[in-house]
Amino acid sequence: MGKDKEQDKELIPMSWERLICDLRLGMEEYHDEKQHIRSDFQRDYDRLVFSSPFRRLQNKTQVFPLPGSIFVHNRLTHSLEVSTVGRSLATEVALRLKEKYKEEPWVYKLDDFRDIVAAACLCHDLGNPPFGHSGEKTISAYFSEGKGKDLINCLSQQQASDLLHFEGNANSFRLLAHQFSGRRKGGMAMTYSTLASIVKYPYTSLHAGEKGKFGFFKSEEGIYRKVADRLGIPELSPGVFARHPLVYIMEAADDICYQIMDLEDAFKLKIVGENELSELFLAFFNDERKDRCRKTLAHLDDPNERVAYLRSNVIGEMVRHCAEAFVRNEDRILAGEYVGNLTSLMDDGLKEAYSRCSKTAWEKIYCAPEVVDIELGGNRIITYLMNTLMDAVMHPERNYSSLLLSIIPKQYDTRAETLYERIQSVIDHVSGMTDVYALNLYRKLNGHSLPAV
Repeated sequence: MGKDKEQDKELIPMSWERLICDLRLGMEEYHDEKQHIRSDFQRDYDRLVFSSPFRRLQNKTQVFPLPGSIFVHNRLTHSLEVSTVGRSLATEVALRLKEKYKEEPWVYKLDDFRDIVAAACLCHDLGNPPFGHSGEKTISAYFSEGKGKDLINCLSQQQASDLLHFEGNANSFRLLAHQFSGRRKGGMAMTYSTLASIVKYPYTSLHAGEKGKFGFFKSEEGIYRKVADRLGIPELSPGVFARHPLVYIMEAADDICYQIMDLEDAFKLKIVGENELSELFLAFFNDERKDRCRKTLAHLDDPNERVAYLRSNVIGEMVRHCAEAFVRNEDRILAGEYVGNLTSLMDDGLKEAYSRCSKTAWEKIYCAPEVVDIELGGNRIITYLMNTLMDAVMHPERNYSSLLLSIIPKQYDTRAETLYERIQSVIDHVSGMTDVYALNLYRKLNGHSLPAV
């Protein structure tokens, strides 16, 4: 009987009325229902823009080395573009759903889609360490291959799993929700809906699987449970939750931007030629649309402008198809039954065109020498910083440790009671560094750089 009841509970679909909630983490007792000039979801967006973690994204590698004479995307410009696309996609979805729910007293809540998704997109990469995605792998490798291996046996299974599968997504949730030393309760005090809308993998590291993806560390699991309970997000199995539906929109915006914009960067760096890129982008359209695009291209003399024109049309096409896919599958999404992404639900022609872009990006971009060079250099820098800082945290009584610990920001509790928390304090510091800061600290600690006198 108990099992049947649990199954019945899991089948209850989520409802937009509960999913759209402007309650703020850590500030629940101050919540009021007054209408303000800015909605709480708009305040989330504004709060992120003015935050230090967001500003630091301007000096974190997206894919290519940070710009010299040619500007390419960094984490900040990528996040801004994802936010813009996410807002457009969420607006289209809301317009379609408002007709369906026009008789519901809460239909006005659908207008908040755009602001929630825009904020979620803005902070989706907030927890990524320096030097691109390889930074995540380097931190994980410190505990699986490096000196951190000796610490793993001193931790619980889930704590060890958190470190062995260090994840930027889970770190983003921690940055937003964790109360760092000297900071207020609730971290950045974001709304419940915005917090839930960034968690692409709503389960613990014990369910990370082969890809090593998960949504929150053991230290923040209780916070996510609290948010999920309030929003009516069901726990499908122990430690595994359904996604907040707006996560699908945030994820689609990210998928659209990183794939398409990486190719545009590759064109500017002369890794991919204009003819090849034009064919890749034109493949997203039917014959009639291709003819219209070619007529417009004939009036543009600047190659960069031609590529930008095609890129904007591709993004617009994908936004429209992803919005339609979300609405078609809304019932499955609300029931927690759909586990894929929106780009896989596009028409076959768009999926094939998107697949070709992915194949080209993998072959010509992600394995490009300049990208690999960043990964190699970043690996050496992060490994050294992890070794040095962890040694100081584990042996604070030493003279060198005392000097080193004095330069770590006080918000990171290097003298926390538990080993897991002390390790997290080092990871918090390292993952929050910009590429330039990490490089400069590496040089200083090696004696290769001294302050000017």
